Amino acid sequence: MSSVDLTSTLKDLNCRSNFNIQNVTEYMLPHTKEAFYVHQQSQRTRLIIRPAFEIFSAELCLIDGVHSEYEYYHNNQMTRFPKRQHKGVEPVHYGLAFSFDDAKALSSFIEKLISIVNG
Repeated sequence: MSSVDLTSTLKDLNCRSNFNIQNVTEYMLPHTKEAFYVHQQSQRTRLIIRPAFEIFSAELCLIDGVHSEYEYYHNNQMTRFPKRQHKGVEPVHYGLAFSFDDAKALSSFIEKLISIVNG
């Protein structure tokens, strides 16, 4: 899924963008205060959620077209996420990264994430 398609789909789903620093854009789920990030790097686009959702990771990966990275994704721009020690001297913000085959997979993922956040 291209970054343009991902951004367009997030906008259609009423996810609002707060800021963009370098290759990282912060978004908020609609009608919540739950942040997530989109990282765009060349041909690879990832959506990153808080590590607290790790217990739902397997459930989210059951959605057709959703792929999880099995390592934590680290980036200092994800300021709403917790930090942990990674490769450097200072702790770094981290989360769970996912990629999507198409807009339908992304839509289903966001809907499921909203239902998890809302309980």
